[in-house]
Order: sequence, then structure tokens, then C-alpha cells
Amino acid sequence: MTVVKAVNVVKDYSLNGIEVHALRGVNLSFEGGEFTAIAGPSGSGKSTFLHLTGCLDTITAGEISIAGSNTAALSKKQLALLRRNSIGFIFQAYNLIPVLSCLENVSFPLTLLGVNKREARERSLEALQDVGLVGMENRRPKEMSGGQQQRVAIARALVKQPALILADEPTANLDSKTGKEILELMVKLNKSVGTTFIFSTHDDMVMDYARRIIMLRDGQIEKETVK
Repeated sequence: MTVVKAVNVVKDYSLNGIEVHALRGVNLSFEGGEFTAIAGPSGSGKSTFLHLTGCLDTITAGEISIAGSNTAALSKKQLALLRRNSIGFIFQAYNLIPVLSCLENVSFPLTLLGVNKREARERSLEALQDVGLVGMENRRPKEMSGGQQQRVAIARALVKQPALILADEPTANLDSKTGKEILELMVKLNKSVGTTFIFSTHDDMVMDYARRIIMLRDGQIEKETVK
């Protein structure tokens, strides 16, 4: 099943009065269960593509469809529902809620989905077990290492069982050993759950683990490699 389809996607914006062409007619599709890295130098458009795919920004021209829904045709409310129901996010800065415990951070998306408290707790505990954080349920983000916080972020992204997980530079703030552990964890979860993972990265280690690599330069696809 095609999870994401991008057709002639263009993204322009103004930066300090200068017109920036972030994406210039990008055509891509991603099938269920993919583990794909979008790479390229700074300013190549890789993070822009992820933000557009995640409905965090709007395209200038073209079309992006998520699970068959054309995002350009959806209202703000419909986009919010699509993000909430079908997309998980993993950011380089973790983006955990500092006043919530590890368990509460993971449960938060389920609360938004209206899952009852007991089921949300059970599913969140299972997700934390999957990422190796048993016994840390009550810790807050400031009491955890960067690698542990990223594991919480992965559990939070996976707990609602989305069709798609978007990871924006997920290893950028981690040392190489922790980054390797995080990537191996995501490979394991990708294979066991079948969730589609799309990364934006400039990290060679991420590209080593990816089964498909898309290189962007100046907002266009430079080359594509399938292993």
C-alpha cells in the first residue's frame, strides 16, 4: 500500500526578503514498511519535505497524499486529525513535555485520541518495554540521558500505531554508540510492526541502516539508491 505520494511538490518561502525555493517539483512515493533516509547537505530541502509530509507546513504547488488523502484538500481540522491518527514524529530535540513523566509523555497521544486511561497505561507500558525503558516510567525528561529521552520519543511515536513515522535528524544530538542503539531499535520495530519510517538526515550511520536512500540537492532529487 502506498503510504505517501508526492507529485510535483514545490515549496517556496521568503527569508529576510529573499525568495527561497526549498523544493522544486519533487516526485516521490513510499510504500508500507519502508525504512528510508532522505539525505543531502544543509538547505537541500530534506527537513522541508518531512514537515510538508507531516502536515506541519503547506505546499506552494503540487500534491502530497497520505494514505490516499490529498493534504492540500483538507481543512486545518482535518489535517490535525490526520496528524493525530496516522503520523508519528521523532525530532532531534526529543520534544518531550518536561513536567510529565516518561509514562505520561508516551500516553499523551492516546489521551488525545480518547483512549480510556487503563488501556492508555497498558499500551504505554508495552511501548516502553519495547524500547527498553522498563523501570523508568516515573522519571521526567530532565532525569534521563539524551538516548533515553529519544527512546521515550520513539515509544510516544509508536504507541498510537501510526501508518507513518517521520524522524527529523533523530541521531543529531546523540553520540555514535547511542545513535547506533537507537537505529537498531527502530529497525527492529520497523520489522516487527511494519510501520513506514522516513528519516531526514546527514548522518552516514543512518544511511547505512536505511534500505532506500534519496539524495536531495537544491530542492531536487539528485539520485536514489535502493539496497
